Amino acid sequence: MIAAVTEAVGSMVVRDVPEPDEPGAGEVIVRPTAVGICGSDFHFFEGLLSEHAGGSGFPRIQGHEVAATVEAVGPDCREGLEAGQQVALWPLTPCGTCYPCRVERPNVCTNFSLIGIHEDGGLQEHLLVADTQVFPIAGTTPAVAALVEPVSIAVRAVHRARIADGERVVVLGAGPIGQSLLVAAQDRGASVLVVDLLESRLDTAAALGAETVLWTTAGEVVARARAWTDGEGPQVVIDATAVPAAVQAAVEMVSSAGRVVQVGISNDEVALRLGSFTEKEIDLLGVACCGTGEFAEAVDLTERNADRLGCLVSHEFSLAEAPEALHFAMEHPTEVMKVVVRGA
Repeated sequence: MIAAVTEAVGSMVVRDVPEPDEPGAGEVIVRPTAVGICGSDFHFFEGLLSEHAGGSGFPRIQGHEVAATVEAVGPDCREGLEAGQQVALWPLTPCGTCYPCRVERPNVCTNFSLIGIHEDGGLQEHLLVADTQVFPIAGTTPAVAALVEPVSIAVRAVHRARIADGERVVVLGAGPIGQSLLVAAQDRGASVLVVDLLESRLDTAAALGAETVLWTTAGEVVARARAWTDGEGPQVVIDATAVPAAVQAAVEMVSSAGRVVQVGISNDEVALRLGSFTEKEIDLLGVACCGTGEFAEAVDLTERNADRLGCLVSHEFSLAEAPEALHFAMEHPTEVMKVVVRGA
């Protein structure tokens, strides 16, 4: 079978690889039908991930945002899984023994394994995975089903933020994660203001029902967010940019007793005024991957919003074109919303 193999930093080639073994107990063989490309794929390809995060694992078949069709089900798999089903893959395997796992937060397992990073992922014709990673999804195209993984990050974020009906939420960044955050917050009954540098991304957010603000300066955005909330400040601000100025603005604009949730990832350092935390008693919360329960919620959210989320898929490539797809996504950040690689 063919696969897109990242052989070293900056080098991906499409070549033959061995077929997976027959599925054993608790295992499933799936045929990937759509694989989303995201920022962490860029980081892995460029060699920017730490060794702990899987950055030294070459060669590797990338792809962790995976929609697939079940091809074979091994013995002792959970009930309801059968050949022919469309599924989305929860990409994380926690160790089950570390402190986060013991306190029922396996999404931040210190010894986790992620398909496409630590193990081979979806950019191949067939993939062997545990049945615990396979979630049936109906009523969507494969490209939309591949959005379940980024939507699951949004589900985790709205859980961490404790977003409630009627709250005002500001989302900084209108890429695929930001748009997913918009849909997830709306699903909880929140009103959402989305901020971005690009008018085209704000147009997408507006079409999904958000109010929008173009990023100009941090001071102006803070003022407009406060005006939107009648001077009080939003109860929740979620940063999906990882840009220091945006994080600083989030802390400044949030209301007293509010929550700031960090979803965007970078290695940048951010200077924050400590008085903002003591004067307003705000919560600053980080978000990583999600757990299985939240992934199931993301499947449900995606199924119910399939028509709305479809607009996030901006470009599609074939598996044979996977290297071109990755380079296109990296080189055209203002044109791309979500690049999806179709299965062979």
